[in-house]
Amino acid sequence: MLLFDQRDRQLLNIVNEVLAKDPTRQYRREMVYPYLHPRGIKELSESKGLRIAFAIIHLLESMEGGGLNDRLNALRSLRDEVLLTAAGPIPKNTARVLLQIMKELVRAHGSEHRQLQLAHDFRACVSGNPRVIRGQLRKYHLLEMPEEWNQLSFDDHVHDANTKGRKSSSHLIMDAWIKGIRRLRVVYYNCLEARFAVEILEAARIMGIDIRIGIEFYATFRDRYIQLIWVPRGFSDAQDFLWFLEESSVKELMAEGKSVCSYQKKYVLSMLDAFNRNHGPAIQKSLGFEVPFLSVPEFLSFVRTGQPSLIHLAEFAHAKMLPPMAERVRALRDSYPKGSHEERLKIVHLVQTMNQMDSDSILEQYLLPEKNPQIPDPNKPQPESGAPGLLKLSPKEIISRLSKLRQGYRITLNLSGLQVEDVLELLYDCEGSINRLEIFNLKDYAAGKTDQVPGICRLQQAINLGNVIQLKKLTRDIIGRLASPENDPQKDRIEKLSDILHDIATLRDFYKASPLKARIGSDSTGRSPRVHGMGLAILDTLPRRALRAVGRAESPRDRIPIAIEVLKRRTVRPKKGPTPFTKAFYRFIRRMPGMESIGSRKTHDWLIEQESTRFTTDAGNVITLGGVQKHADNGFTLTPRALRERAHRLSWRYLNTGFKNFLKILVGFIPAFATFALTKDWWFLAYFGAFIWFGITGLRNIVQSVLGGGGIKRSPLLRWNDYVKWERLADSLLFTGFSVPLLDYVAKTLVLKELFGITTASNPVALYSFMALTNGLYLCSHNIFRGLPKGAIYGNLFRSVLSIPVALLFNWAAAGVLTAFHVPGVDSILQKWAAVISKGASDLVAGLIEGLADRYQNIQTRLRDYRTKMEQIFETYARVELLFPETNTLEILKSPGRLSTAKSSEIRDLGKILIIFSLDLLYFWMYQPRARSAWELIIKSLTREEQRIVLGSQQILSQQKRISLLIVEGLLGKHFSKALSFYLDCFQEYLDSQEKMMERMKE
Repeated sequence: MLLFDQRDRQLLNIVNEVLAKDPTRQYRREMVYPYLHPRGIKELSESKGLRIAFAIIHLLESMEGGGLNDRLNALRSLRDEVLLTAAGPIPKNTARVLLQIMKELVRAHGSEHRQLQLAHDFRACVSGNPRVIRGQLRKYHLLEMPEEWNQLSFDDHVHDANTKGRKSSSHLIMDAWIKGIRRLRVVYYNCLEARFAVEILEAARIMGIDIRIGIEFYATFRDRYIQLIWVPRGFSDAQDFLWFLEESSVKELMAEGKSVCSYQKKYVLSMLDAFNRNHGPAIQKSLGFEVPFLSVPEFLSFVRTGQPSLIHLAEFAHAKMLPPMAERVRALRDSYPKGSHEERLKIVHLVQTMNQMDSDSILEQYLLPEKNPQIPDPNKPQPESGAPGLLKLSPKEIISRLSKLRQGYRITLNLSGLQVEDVLELLYDCEGSINRLEIFNLKDYAAGKTDQVPGICRLQQAINLGNVIQLKKLTRDIIGRLASPENDPQKDRIEKLSDILHDIATLRDFYKASPLKARIGSDSTGRSPRVHGMGLAILDTLPRRALRAVGRAESPRDRIPIAIEVLKRRTVRPKKGPTPFTKAFYRFIRRMPGMESIGSRKTHDWLIEQESTRFTTDAGNVITLGGVQKHADNGFTLTPRALRERAHRLSWRYLNTGFKNFLKILVGFIPAFATFALTKDWWFLAYFGAFIWFGITGLRNIVQSVLGGGGIKRSPLLRWNDYVKWERLADSLLFTGFSVPLLDYVAKTLVLKELFGITTASNPVALYSFMALTNGLYLCSHNIFRGLPKGAIYGNLFRSVLSIPVALLFNWAAAGVLTAFHVPGVDSILQKWAAVISKGASDLVAGLIEGLADRYQNIQTRLRDYRTKMEQIFETYARVELLFPETNTLEILKSPGRLSTAKSSEIRDLGKILIIFSLDLLYFWMYQPRARSAWELIIKSLTREEQRIVLGSQQILSQQKRISLLIVEGLLGKHFSKALSFYLDCFQEYLDSQEKMMERMKE
C-alpha cells in the first residue's frame, strides 16, 4: 500500500488493543517499571514509539479503572520516555507534541484512517525534526516554549476531577506540562483528602511543575458568601504535607468541610429533581424529543470522586439528552424536504436550537438559582437554614481558625462578585491576614464580570506603596459614590468606611512588611469549551516564534488586560571538566583577562518585579495558553452525511516511508542526470556523473553517521549501517540533485567561464572559492527550509570555506597524476571535473565536521544517560548501607547472592533494582552510540571508592539463573527472547571489559 507504514499499523494495533482492554496486553503493565531506562535493555522488547504509546495509553486508561499508583507509575514512565529519549534540537517541544498526538490518537478511536494519520505523525515526530515539530505545534495550537524551560507560565486557580474538574490529578499535570505551564495552584472546596494530595503532589514532582494546593472556604460577609483560598506553606516534601493533614485539628476542620460539601450536594440533587419534574417535560414539549429521566445513582457515578456541582449536573443532562436529540434531528432531516415553507422554517429553528444546546446552555437556561426560585440557594446565607457551622463564620473568624493550624500560610481573596468597597473593608477587618488578591479570573473575564478590577488594582497599588494620600482619596471617593442619590443609601457601610478613613495608617501598616500580591487564574475545569482552558504566560519570556504565533489574526489566544514587569537574569556556571587535565585547563584559561566565562554554561531565567502586576486599558503582556470556543455546536445539521466515506486521497505527508524515500531520491536524481547528460561530451561523465555525485553524498552521510555513532571502537553487535539514518540520507540525495545544475552549469559554466572567463587553468582559487560559496549558500537555504538548527545552517558556510583549500589540493593532486601519466588536455579534464572535485572536497569536510559534531552530541547524550543511572545506583547503595549498618557494603556487592537470598523483601527488591541497573549499563555498552567513550569519562570523574561501588554493583550480572528467571517472568514484557539471548551472550564479555578498565585505572 502507498499510504502509511507497517509500523504505523503496529502502533495503531497496540493503542486499540489497550483501549479494548485486551487481556493479552496486560503483561505490558511491566513496561512502566520505574527503574528501567528508556534507552536501556527494554529497547530489545519494544520500540521507542510503541513504548511511549503504551505509557500514555496506560495513563489515560488508569483514569477509568486504575488506582493512584497505576496513574503515577504511568506518568513516571511517560516522563522518562518522552524527556530522556526526545531527539532533535528542541527535545522538550518534541516531547510535548508526542504526548498531544497520542492523546488525539486515543480520542480518534473508531476512525481507523484518522488513527493511522496520527500514528504516522507520531512516528514522524519521534526523530525530532524541528520543521515537523513546529508544524504540529501550530496544528494543535500549542505555543513553542524555550528549551531552557525558563518561561513564566502559570495558573493560580484550576480544578481537577476531585472537585468539579474533568481530569484526574495526573492527567491535569500531564496536560499542564504539554501546554508549557510551570507553576500551578489546584483549588479544592471546603476539604482535602490525603489521597488527592498524594497524587497531585507526586505527579507535579514527576513532571517538574511547581505546585500549590489551595482549599477554598466560604465566609459570611454582609448577607452573602465570599470565597477565601487557604494555601498552607512551608512543607519539606509531600510526606510532610500528609503528616499535616493527619493532625487532629486539621482532620476536624476537614470533617466540617465535608459537612459543607454534603450540604451543597443536597442542593445539587434538589436541582436534579427539579429538572426531572419541571424542565425535562418543558424541553420535551418544545423540542419534540423524549428527555431521559436523570437517575441519582447514575449521576453520582458520573461525578465519581468529585464534589457534585451544577456543572456536573448540566454535563450529565447533556450526555443523556444527546442520543435522543440526534434521533430527533435525523427524523427532522427526513421530513424537511417534504415540508411546506413554514414547516421548513420551524425545522431549521428546532435543529439550530438543539445544535446549540450544550452543557453551558442547559446550565444557563435551567439550572441557575434564579431559574429555580423554589429551591433555597445555598450560595446565599439563609436564616435558620440548617447550614453547617463552618458556613456561619465571618472572614476574620475563619482566618483566625486557619492561622492556628499552620504558621506558614497564604490567604487569597477571590474577587468574584466583590466591589472595591468590599475589598477595602475585608482587608481592614482581617488585619492584613489576606495577603493575596485573585486580581483576574478568566472565567469572570469571559462572562464580562471584571468591571471592578481596575478600582481594586488601584487600591492594591496604593496599599503596597504605603501612599496614605492616595488611600485616603480612594476611600473618600468610595464613600462619596455610596452616599450619592443614585445609589441606595448604605448608612452602616458608609459609617464603617468612615472609620477606616480615620484609621487609614493602620491599614497601611498591615501591609508594610508583607505586600499584598496578585494572583491570576483561569478557574478552569476542562468541561466547558466556552471558557478558556488552563494556563497563562508572560509574553516577554516566550521565544520569538511563539510571539509571532500570538500575533497572528487566527490565533485562538487572548491577551488579557494585565501587565507584569519582568527582568531577565543570566547565570554563568563554570565547567570543571571530567578529567584532571581539563579541570586544570579551565582554571588556567579563566585567569586570563576577558576569558572568565570561557568554557562556562550560561543559563537564563526571569524574575517578576514585586508589586508590578497592574490592570491596563491597553493589551497587556499576559496571554492565555488555552483557547475558547465562541459558539456551541453539537454537530447537528440538516445536511445528510455521505452514505459511505469518500476514497482517501493520496497525501505526500502520509506516504509509505520507503516509497517516499525512493521518490525523493528519484526527484533529486533526474536534474542531476539531465545536467551531466546534456552538458558533458565525454560519455563516462555524461552517463555516470550523476551516480558519482550521488555516491559522494551517500558516502559522506555514511562516514558522518559511523564516525559520530561508533567509529573504530563501535560495539561488535552493531554493523556500520545500524548508525545510518536512511530518511536523512534520502533528504540529502534529494537536495544534492538540484545542486548539480546550480554548481556545474550555472556557477561553473554560465557565471565563471562565460561571464568572467575563469577556469581551473586561469584561476583555480577563484573558481573553487566561488563554487564553495555558492554551495554553502545553497546548503544554508535548504537547511532553513528543512527546519534544521541554526548551528547546522551556519556550519555549512564554515564548511564551505574550509573546503576551498581541500578542493585546490584535490585539483593539484589530480593534475599531478594526469601529468605524470602524460594524459593530454589536463586543463580541459580538470575543468569538466571541477564541480565533482568541489563537491568531493565539500562533502569530505562535511563528513568530518558533522561526524565529530554527531560524536560530541552522542557522547553528551550517553553522559546524561549514565548520570541518570549513577544517581540511582548511589541512592540504592545508600539504602543498602542503611539496611546493613555493621557490614561493609562493598563486601556485599562482591557477593551479590546475599541480596537475593535475604529474608527481607526490601533487601531482595534492592537486589532486583541493582540487576535492572546492570542490565541497562550492559545494554548501553553494547548498543548505544559512543557509550564506551562516555563510560570512560564517567568512571574517570568518580572517586576511587565510587568506582569500586559502581563497578562492584555490576557483578550481580553473574547470577545467570536469577536474572534469566526475572526476564522470563515478565520484567521486559512478553517479547523477552531477544533480551534474554543478549544477556546470556554478552554479560561475561562485559564484566571482563569492566575488570580490564579497573586495572587500567589502578595503573
